[in-house]
Amino acid sequence: MSPVQRESEGVVVLPIATTNNVVGGKDPWGGRVDGAGKREGMAGRTGPNDPERRKPIDQVRQLQRRLWAAAKRQPGRRFHALMDRIWRGDVLQEAWKRVRRNRGSAGVDAQTLAEIEQHGVTLFLEEIAATLRAGTYRPKPVLRRYIPKGDGGRRPLGIPTIRDRVVQMATKLVLEPIFEADFRPCSYGFRPRRSATDALEALRKLGARGSNHVLDADIRDYFGSIDHEKLLRLVERRISDRRVLKLVRQWLAAGVMEEGRVTETLSGTPQGGVISPLLSNVYLHELDRVWEDRCADLGVLVRYADDFVVLCRTRSAVEEAERRVRIVLEWLGLTLHPEKTRKLDLSRGSEGFEFLGCHLRKRLSGPIWEKERRRVYFLQRWPSQRSMKRVRERVKALTLRRRCHEDLRRVIADVNPVLRGWGQYFRTGNAAQRFNQVDTYVWRRLGALLRQRKGRHLRPGEAERWTREFFHALGLHRLRGTIRYPEAA
Repeated sequence: MSPVQRESEGVVVLPIATTNNVVGGKDPWGGRVDGAGKREGMAGRTGPNDPERRKPIDQVRQLQRRLWAAAKRQPGRRFHALMDRIWRGDVLQEAWKRVRRNRGSAGVDAQTLAEIEQHGVTLFLEEIAATLRAGTYRPKPVLRRYIPKGDGGRRPLGIPTIRDRVVQMATKLVLEPIFEADFRPCSYGFRPRRSATDALEALRKLGARGSNHVLDADIRDYFGSIDHEKLLRLVERRISDRRVLKLVRQWLAAGVMEEGRVTETLSGTPQGGVISPLLSNVYLHELDRVWEDRCADLGVLVRYADDFVVLCRTRSAVEEAERRVRIVLEWLGLTLHPEKTRKLDLSRGSEGFEFLGCHLRKRLSGPIWEKERRRVYFLQRWPSQRSMKRVRERVKALTLRRRCHEDLRRVIADVNPVLRGWGQYFRTGNAAQRFNQVDTYVWRRLGALLRQRKGRHLRPGEAERWTREFFHALGLHRLRGTIRYPEAA
């Protein structure tokens, strides 16, 4: 076995002199790659020498860091010895833990998480490893389900079997660090240590620096339009292991079962698959790469999965930005939606746009106007009308009239996770007014439950005691007062 092969398998990373602070720098998972820090022998360690008291090493995380460091050092390298990393026991165990944590329903085989745990997780993972080693693994079709979209339509989801989800997760654990070494800073979706809040913050800062012209882009049917052959060619730029490439090809061609019939998939990747977000980022990484290498002078691209915007300083720049984006997407077999793609002028708050559930619009700075009489506008964000409607619908579904005779604390216990999750996402924006509106809506819904319970036995003035503080004393979560600046959140 050659040193190069050993390195790609994660067995050892040779101490090669590098630039750009690869060795010793932080990887996307927040740790330092091998070789970081000072040299230390037994005398240089300050912790206990008792092996039983040492913190166990996370072998999967260590493997990911080594793969990331190797890919970062050699941008043109193709990894060829990865399949035996995927069927490794600790990798499959970690994959199972993540699939179990995400819960989810059964696929076409109707096998549930509870059934697997009842028969034995160890045996389940050993069977998966055996089929992968023997080359007999074959994925089953994904089960088609639909969820409602904000615009009234339905979004198709493809639910793989739990067995396929575990294999996809194990593959993702091994492939993700390799592609993470290539992904550009403008990409925020479904990546380690990056979030939608980071993308929104990038837009806020760009808006404060004078970027007033926006290309608000929408790709028509992105997940259903991905060209399988082009996607595989992009994957092959980094992966040469034929067994891994076969896995990806099998998942893309596994088919979809809907109403008992299996249909072949010639393009696209199903939303709902564990590996789909990574493959989606690999596909649109071509847009990121071309933009940052050849078009960065026009403006800044901010992308979250298939949603992206380009912020420019002039109208001519945003016109040219749209033209170049269309050229790249055409090569990928994608098109911009003609009705949902817009070019906007944010100057003086005249127009705004929606991105990742927020409405973004420039607002006049009151303090600067009062002190200096200068009109300075900053890009602000708050929950969009669609997001406000969605949280009201969820609260309404949990406070229906038929629950009026339940213990009010139980109803509040059901409502609180919705409020906390929704507030956690939007609390870094300028959402104080919207938070107060949602608090008021929840207060009125709970008050209506109590009035329904009392009926004609409601005494005069009794409802006046059901104030906001009354419900907060029962444990109701309050959104008002939870706004935090991103750096303090």
